[in-house]
Amino acid sequence: MIATVAAQCGRLFRAKSGMQWAGIAGTGAIVAATIMLAAASRAQIDYSRDRQPFTIAITVDDLTGNGALPPGMTRLAIADLYIQVLKRHRVPDAFGLVNVSKLQRDADGPAVLDRWRRAGYSLGNHSYSHMNLNRATSFDAWKSDVVTGEQEIARRMKDADWRYFRFPNMAAGKDGAQHDAAMTFLKQRGYRIAEASVSFDDWAYGDAYARCLAKGDRAAIAAMEAQYLKAVDDGIARMKSLSHKVYDRMIPQVLLTHLSGWSADMLPQVLARLDAAGAHYVTLQEAQRDPAYGGNDPWAGNQLMMDRIAKQRRIDIGALPKLEPTDNLKTLCSRGRGQG
Repeated sequence: MIATVAAQCGRLFRAKSGMQWAGIAGTGAIVAATIMLAAASRAQIDYSRDRQPFTIAITVDDLTGNGALPPGMTRLAIADLYIQVLKRHRVPDAFGLVNVSKLQRDADGPAVLDRWRRAGYSLGNHSYSHMNLNRATSFDAWKSDVVTGEQEIARRMKDADWRYFRFPNMAAGKDGAQHDAAMTFLKQRGYRIAEASVSFDDWAYGDAYARCLAKGDRAAIAAMEAQYLKAVDDGIARMKSLSHKVYDRMIPQVLLTHLSGWSADMLPQVLARLDAAGAHYVTLQEAQRDPAYGGNDPWAGNQLMMDRIAKQRRIDIGALPKLEPTDNLKTLCSRGRGQG
């Protein structure tokens, strides 16, 4: 593979700050003002260099494979590389969310799922054909897409818990009524939602990566790597700041990734950056035991959880780091050299 598989991570340090409080005597108004100032100060803390340990679960969407297949690769080889990297970083479980229809597309698709299970990693449901609930021709069609293919997952999971569902495109309904109907249906079938709290938009790079590899455009791939790793660095900083902003603590995180040639090639550098930031890997079940993942959320499963909760609570997160747009990737290596 063209991309490097080792990251040179800068030494991070935890920014420390403190406040010395003197005893004050005064009116209730002064006390209230002091509390407000302290709260404002906490809101401005930059957690991007915080190396305090935090827990994170790895989830992998679109098994048996996401996006175009790069030349010279197979879906099984991509899965093997993914598994090897996860094992090196002692990830106890990477919950794979399956589109069973891809077993018809990929000759080695069944082997991908079997290899995933032999590695000790879990499988869950991402709907048969990756049907977006918001764009489904009917609610019945979407329900059928959820149910179709369950047997392929259940057979491989045997007695293990496989009833986790992630909405394709994290689209959980056009309105509250459709969302509630979907949640009722999923609960009746015994599903829990596989939430995600952080993503680096790896899905956006897969097709461009396959095109650039086919053209042998190393300069374009190097530019993609630089852009993506900046997104990872910004995403980790945003993840930490957002968690403290919304929950006043670092909650267990759930990373959303995809099984593709690009993602597998970049995974060593992604996990190295997470390691440097203080990551301790746990299972999806362990992460979602935290109270942050419970409660009566009216939009469970819709988009990234921390952003969703911030919006529901009307928390201003406009000043936090943002991932840069990836529109430039849509035409990269499509014709000529570089951008089309």
